[in-house]
Amino acid sequence: MTEAKLDRRAAMAALVANRNNLLVVPGLGSTTWDLAAAGDDPRNFYLWGAMGGAAMIGLGLALAQPDRPVAVITGDGEMLMGLGALATIGAKRPPNLAVIVFDNGVYGETGMQPSHTSSGVDLVTVAKGAGFPVCLDVTGEAGLKDLAVRLGHLKETTFARVAIAPEEAPRVLPERDGVAIKKRFRSALGLDA
Repeated sequence: MTEAKLDRRAAMAALVANRNNLLVVPGLGSTTWDLAAAGDDPRNFYLWGAMGGAAMIGLGLALAQPDRPVAVITGDGEMLMGLGALATIGAKRPPNLAVIVFDNGVYGETGMQPSHTSSGVDLVTVAKGAGFPVCLDVTGEAGLKDLAVRLGHLKETTFARVAIAPEEAPRVLPERDGVAIKKRFRSALGLDA
């Protein structure tokens, strides 16, 4: 049976549609463009050139802002590059952190070569083994809606793999100036810019 795959741009829009206080750290490339397409927001902490770093930045943010929900939304390629991050997050278990992986089974940023998830690497099983108390495998609209609701009131460290189609959408590029991104994000948190 073929797995149902969601449109990645629509999936991102659904996850942030009713975000309230949600802080979002997108991974490199596609998830950044999808988040910007869903509506630029000062609570988006875009990463440029930080391949493999989104999950650890999200962990630091969740620990520093324990009263705010934090979602890392990245791709399977970046998550595969930073698997050690799952172990660290699983050991720390901040209840306000969700790591969401848009899994299209390819390395979209380098030419659509098959990623390890297309060869059977199961990121949900890896996250369970790393100690995440909540692990979800989202393969349809109902699961996506459930995940969006969970993001509004995180109570346990959550991992979710979202099966998405590998199609490329037009790029929507957000701010690229790292200092400007940092300043507006700090301002959104109520900190000195």
